[in-house]
Amino acid sequence: MSEPLAETTTSFAEPPPAPPQHLLYPTPLDVFASLLTIIAIALFALTFILQPFRIPSESMERTLLVGDFLLVNKNIYGPPGKWHWLLPYREIQRGDIVVFHFPLDPPEHIVKRVIGVPGDRIHLKDGIVYRNGQPITEPYAVYESANEDAFRDEFPSAPYTDPGVDAHWWRQMRADASGADLIVPAGQYFVMGDNRNHSRDSRYWGFVPRSSVVGRPFIIYFSVREPSTTDLPELPHDRALPRPDDKLGQENDMLSRIVNYARWTRMLRIVR
Repeated sequence: MSEPLAETTTSFAEPPPAPPQHLLYPTPLDVFASLLTIIAIALFALTFILQPFRIPSESMERTLLVGDFLLVNKNIYGPPGKWHWLLPYREIQRGDIVVFHFPLDPPEHIVKRVIGVPGDRIHLKDGIVYRNGQPITEPYAVYESANEDAFRDEFPSAPYTDPGVDAHWWRQMRADASGADLIVPAGQYFVMGDNRNHSRDSRYWGFVPRSSVVGRPFIIYFSVREPSTTDLPELPHDRALPRPDDKLGQENDMLSRIVNYARWTRMLRIVR
């Protein structure tokens, strides 16, 4: 009789245990060094590249609203240098929104849109801008209700009747005009606000020199909900303002105030 086959077993070696994982927490010195690096980068950016501004008026509505906080790229129009590969620059173009030193008060900063560059021939007819003889398409422009103003809407051919026009500019404008057009000189720019009926711009005080341009806004990083004077409804003279009452607010009033404090949807919006 044959012997039964012996049952064989195969043993497998167990894998070695994984080495324990040790978490390394940053030391206070590491945290301090990281904060210094962040601060140094932020100071460099705010000194040489970026500058924050806040919109105080409605002259650029609806592109920029009262209460918008902007970051302005100060390098984009700068002359080329050794950092041009890292910080690209370009020339000022028609349609650019620019921040500049106000020609009549240089310490003050103003923001407007470039309508005419050197050599352009500009005039307005019924409030519509004509550049080099052709009406231009301006989807950004708004025309809120305002009193009639021939100087504003028929520039520069209308008579000098607006007391807000700078007298020195009026004399210079007569010299730079050719027929119905105003010719933008070399090294100068003609700028206007997007809120055309509520903007004091190149029509009233003149051209912006190239040397006065600070930079171009590129992002809205925060926006506080503030009313615009051109949006407030005017009450009839025979209608009294509502009287305040002593009713207690509801529990959600504080939350409502926080939610309504800012225009959250405008945060990190690119400016165009």
